[in-house]
Amino acid sequence: MQNLAVRKNIRLKHYDYEQDGYYFVTICCSNFQPNLEKYKKQAEEILQCLPKRFSGLKIDYFVLMSTHIHAIFTFEKCRVSLGEVVRTYKSLVTKEVKAKNFWQRNYYEHIIRNENALAKIREYIQNNPDVLKIKFEEFYKM
Repeated sequence: MQNLAVRKNIRLKHYDYEQDGYYFVTICCSNFQPNLEKYKKQAEEILQCLPKRFSGLKIDYFVLMSTHIHAIFTFEKCRVSLGEVVRTYKSLVTKEVKAKNFWQRNYYEHIIRNENALAKIREYIQNNPDVLKIKFEEFYKM
């Protein structure tokens, strides 16, 4: 039997991801391939239709690049988890473009805890979409 790599769970164990609030999400294309170059229009349309599918979901801010997406989702009595929103989005895009291995497994998320962090994450999304590492701890310093 082949040994499979153990995937690290990056979610908070006791956090309710259906909870109202702001969530910063990064979704990457498989192997950081520029899959979104060709399908940016479809990916954006599907993203913007998610609030119609999930009552209580809003998209605060987003940017689509060739290899990944940054988005801030707002939950207000959404009744589905962040994971369900991301899974649905990835599935709908994959079906629409009829491509295998379009997305990387999993996604990155960060729970936005205050207005200062929200403003800085919006600024990051707008100004530095290609920076690979975000220093979130700096967003919460006063």
